[in-house]
Amino acid sequence: MAKSIVIIGATGQLGTDLMRLWPVQTGDVLLGLKHSEIEITDLESIRARLEPICPDIVINTSAYHKVDEVESNPQKAFAVNAIGPRNLAVVCKKLDAVLMHLSTDYVFSGSKGESYLESDPVEPVNAYGVSKAAGEMFIRSISKKYFIVRSSGLYGIAGPSGKGSNFVELMLKLARSGKSIKVVDDQVLTPTSTHILAEQIVALSRIDAYGTYHATCQGFCSWFEFARTIFDLSDLSPDLSAQTTLQSGATARRPSFSVLDNANLRNLGIDHMPPWKEALKSYLNGKAVSQN
Repeated sequence: MAKSIVIIGATGQLGTDLMRLWPVQTGDVLLGLKHSEIEITDLESIRARLEPICPDIVINTSAYHKVDEVESNPQKAFAVNAIGPRNLAVVCKKLDAVLMHLSTDYVFSGSKGESYLESDPVEPVNAYGVSKAAGEMFIRSISKKYFIVRSSGLYGIAGPSGKGSNFVELMLKLARSGKSIKVVDDQVLTPTSTHILAEQIVALSRIDAYGTYHATCQGFCSWFEFARTIFDLSDLSPDLSAQTTLQSGATARRPSFSVLDNANLRNLGIDHMPPWKEALKSYLNGKAVSQN
């Protein structure tokens, strides 16, 4: 039976891929909402938008994710990243709807030195991570029917809302401009394609094993290694050099090793995430086809 799905943040990077993939793979009925159509920091706005629909699943991809900017604007970050999910959980509980909420590797400190499991305690090192961890906690305290999906290093065709182009597109643009490029080499993560993540989220939505899940591509690299691989796969040879986070001038602290282990997906036999280099190659090949 077809389900009724609401995607909040439908024009963002992940939301765009969910809107494209979901109806094709499931036959479900989708409603995509952008910020002008629903205000998640306002409980009454959520009620007015969702109660007439009574959806089966609500997917929240919205976030205030300008990490450095958040340091000087924590009130907005908590409104969007913590109170927003709390409000959604309240309404979804009343409607008996499943809430799927996107979270981040930045809820961890990076000090573990190895991949993080879903069961590891959160220990964020910046205001953005604190706000996202608070949002997770609100959902767990209110809802019984929820999926919290943490991911990392997202890139997709739409580009992240509010940030412009994604990291891949930024690197390609800089390389073709002939400018020297410096990228941090002391932050390790797993780059993840939003197309692949969207497919994984669809698969996860078909079960009722509620809880917290990590969903990233396999393997890991530094941002510098990510950039170098982008150029290698694109046959580009820009003037690329490594720098430290301190040298980059970033305001907010970043976790040094925020790699996630998809243990819960793997234990259920539904970890469909490929190696990160394979996903990146598919993304770049898809771009080349669309441009021809």
